[in-house]
Amino acid sequence: MKSIRLLAKPISVLAVASAWCVPLAAQPAAPAPAPAVLDLAPEAGIDELFAAYDAASLAQSPEGKAYRGIRDADYGKWNDPSAEAEARADALLDATLATMRARYDPASLAPQQALSYRLFEQLAARSASLRPYRDYGYIFDQMNGAQSDLPAFLINIHRVASAADAEAYVSRIAGLGPLLDALTAQSRAQAEKGVMPPKWVYPYVISDIANLLDASKTNAVLEDLAKKLAALDIADEDKAVLATRAAAAWQASAAPAYARLLAEMQRQQQLASTEDGIWRFAGGDKYYAALLKSYTTTDLTADEIHALGLKETARIHGEMRAIMAKVGFTDTLQEFFRYTRTDPRFFHTSREAYLAEAEGHLARMTAKLSEFFNTLPKDPLVIKPVEAFREKSAGKAFYQSPAPDGSRPGTYYVNLYNLNDMSRNELEALAYHEGLPGHHLQRSIQGALGDLPAFRRFGGVTAYSEGWGLYSEELGKDMGFYTDPYSDFGRLAMELWRAGRLVVDTGIHHKRWSRAQAIAWLAENTPNPQGDIEKAVERYIVYPGQATAYMIGKLKIMELRDKARAELGTKFDIREFHDVILTSGPVSLSIMEENVGQWIAARLKN
Repeated sequence: MKSIRLLAKPISVLAVASAWCVPLAAQPAAPAPAPAVLDLAPEAGIDELFAAYDAASLAQSPEGKAYRGIRDADYGKWNDPSAEAEARADALLDATLATMRARYDPASLAPQQALSYRLFEQLAARSASLRPYRDYGYIFDQMNGAQSDLPAFLINIHRVASAADAEAYVSRIAGLGPLLDALTAQSRAQAEKGVMPPKWVYPYVISDIANLLDASKTNAVLEDLAKKLAALDIADEDKAVLATRAAAAWQASAAPAYARLLAEMQRQQQLASTEDGIWRFAGGDKYYAALLKSYTTTDLTADEIHALGLKETARIHGEMRAIMAKVGFTDTLQEFFRYTRTDPRFFHTSREAYLAEAEGHLARMTAKLSEFFNTLPKDPLVIKPVEAFREKSAGKAFYQSPAPDGSRPGTYYVNLYNLNDMSRNELEALAYHEGLPGHHLQRSIQGALGDLPAFRRFGGVTAYSEGWGLYSEELGKDMGFYTDPYSDFGRLAMELWRAGRLVVDTGIHHKRWSRAQAIAWLAENTPNPQGDIEKAVERYIVYPGQATAYMIGKLKIMELRDKARAELGTKFDIREFHDVILTSGPVSLSIMEENVGQWIAARLKN
């Protein structure tokens, strides 16, 4: 799908296969042909094929290189947003798949190579299943919109450790103009075909753009470069020259393009529909089914996922009533929800206090990890608030993987725009999900699996990674945390949130619920604050299907753990189980089940 910035994310299975190359020139350069990956020596093994594929993919993606910590001649460029570039990425993937099938017999490969064979087939199948719907992905929205993702890339990914790196930063600022113009033109073409996000999305996008153009505010990009220049060991006059050139590039290239984008977003806002689900697009039902299959790696239908969400919601409500009794609350569950979402005791009054509490939970978790894990993350973890220019539109929390060369830590971003949307009850579970033992532990281990092909080390399977994140929240209870019953209630609230996603996501995109209907359902069935609910529903609308992967992945991991514990008895070791899940890198849920089954069989023989 043509959600351009999504394809540039480092955890996406297509991250390095999306090809972007906008250089300093006012117009994108003529695309270079993709490097051949099929010209392998007769004796080349399958790992050499995957290495060639990775090199060719990176050659098409300057941004993919930057996520990986690679700084070369492309460091000052952006990815090429054209349809031709997408076609080249598709061709590269398809040619590699064909070569793999023609040259290698999975039955004759070593076990990890045979697994890589199957995983690459699955990656290619997911990619092919979504190609017919590329033009349905939103280029500008409040979740993954290029208007905020591009500056965020410069701030969070573009490292400046030398004058050459600073030059490349200036080059990327200059390249924002042609890149934004190309994306604006694509968005306009989509709008002419009726493909636009709902009307309520546009104020968020317009706000992001206005924040970057507002002369009365500090420019986030130029401020970031100034901080990075200050840390460089170069002459002050050289720093001043670079800062001046960056400001000139912003004014000459980026700012006019953002102004043109602003005008286009304002124009589209007048035309946009008030309907929310992707059912409104031609073939929208097939598009949504393809998204569900891709994100969950299962064949569950929208109706089955909806029913599962209702079932899990009822189960979690029962567990919440037990906590109500524990704290002596005698009214209804809905009144308890109202109490926990409105009483001031459940919210911090300063960003500093929120961050300090999160850091405390992570420090205590770090001290206990070795009791539950044999393999531990080697990368540092930092917590950062979402940048001011995009905090109004961004989600409540997210994680950025570390660079494999150690130049960038793993980062847990928390959105503290409105502290009344960030319940203290959920703070502990959220820190475990995004940090430890959740995304940071999983992705740091994944990136360090040096014997595996790059597509396994740096790719992703949403049900696997987000299933692990949600599993990590409950694992925290097994590890002895959530000693405050309200924090344990917050853990259940986070799980309930993911159960509700199964209901609401399918409600919007399959059952044709409106935004208002989805908000009302969550308000009735969850304790989350109103602002949190509205932002979440808005996320599900522009990011269809993705949110269903969390609960489906977590339930599979819990099912497999229960199965292993029951079959192995005293031979069950939670640390070994976690190694089975984590040291394969991301896999589909069916392959995860096979891996655990093989481990159980091997342990029973010993």
